[in-house]
Amino acid sequence: MAIELHKIKSTDSKKTKKRVGRGNSSGKGTYSGRGLKGQRARSGGKSGTKMRGFKQSLQKIPKVRGFNSRQPKKETVSLSDLDKNFKDGELVTPYSLKSKGLISRPKNGVKILANGDLKKKIIIKGCLATKKAIELIEKSGSKIIF
Repeated sequence: MAIELHKIKSTDSKKTKKRVGRGNSSGKGTYSGRGLKGQRARSGGKSGTKMRGFKQSLQKIPKVRGFNSRQPKKETVSLSDLDKNFKDGELVTPYSLKSKGLISRPKNGVKILANGDLKKKIIIKGCLATKKAIELIEKSGSKIIF
């Protein structure tokens, strides 16, 4: 069976507009679904949905307190992680840390923390570090370049 132009039908369903005020037999006659009198029954009166019972539902939702900074937090890496994953003389950069699976987003920046010890001589480039971590890095004979 071939497809022919006169047999093609549109797939989108078309919802017919509610015909209001077309007699009582239509089901929307007399007051046309506006109820009796009042501001909302008149033309130009307030219309649309009102948030009925919204206050109660709002009060039930737990509120998040405090302040959330928009500035992304730096990824953290401990010295013991560097010691486990890198060899002597290897270069440590945010992207090499990502390739080893120690961080997920190198663009946010990296900060090295003084957790554990560093026994290998490595070169750290493009990473921030705490004061204690810098001391331990230099003590082990490693270099840190900011």
